[in-house]
Order: sequence, then structure tokens, then C-alpha cells
Amino acid sequence: QVQLVESGGGLVQAGGSLSLSCAASGRTLSRYAMGWFRRAPGKERDFVAGIKWTGSTSYSDLVKGRFTISRDNAKNTVYLQMNSLKPEDTAVYYCAAKDSLYSGISSTPTAYAYWGQGTQVTVSS
Repeated sequence: QVQLVESGGGLVQAGGSLSLSCAASGRTLSRYAMGWFRRAPGKERDFVAGIKWTGSTSYSDLVKGRFTISRDNAKNTVYLQMNSLKPEDTAVYYCAAKDSLYSGISSTPTAYAYWGQGTQVTVSS
């Protein structure tokens, strides 16, 4: 019933920017915490950024200062603006939603109930 669809991935050169979108259907997400995760080649899924229903945000130290998570409740969409991209940012990026109202941000994948299919981000040297 709940579906998350990521878009906006692609191939960029180091130092470039990309904006990812996560469109939700089946449920209004305005009161749920959302997160972005990524899985680099040969590695497990890691936390990138999260946003609470209040708008408060949290970031991995690896992306802090370069990435910005935001949400547009009217569009039921979450965004990840990625600037100053590095080759090590190359990964499949996933958005995720928790299933408890007014919950906080978690950096563990198991805390999120719904996941998108992922969108590939490749940063070349």
C-alpha cells in the first residue's frame, strides 16, 4: 500500500551536484520520520541523512556540510540535495520511512518500515 520511489540519480563528475527525490504514495508522510541511506559497491547499507516530522535533521559525518535533506509535505516528497560530490559518494541511494507517528530519526535501517527501490549515483574522478 505504501510505495516510495526515488529518482534523480545519475552520473556526475567530482565536485558536481545532484538532487534526489523520494515520492510517496499510499500514505501521507508529514508526521513520520524519513531517512536516506546508501549502499556503496561491496558494502552494506549506511545512514546518510534523516528528517523528523518537525523538520529537524541529522546527517552522517561523511556528508555533513555537503548534503541537505528536506521535505515538501504538500507534495508528499522528501529530497536529498547533494553538493560537492566525491567519488566515494558513489552508491545506490534509498529513501525510507518509519511507521510510527511523531517518531524520531534513526540511523539503523531496521528502524524503517518502508523502502524505495533505490537510485544509482555515480561520481567520476
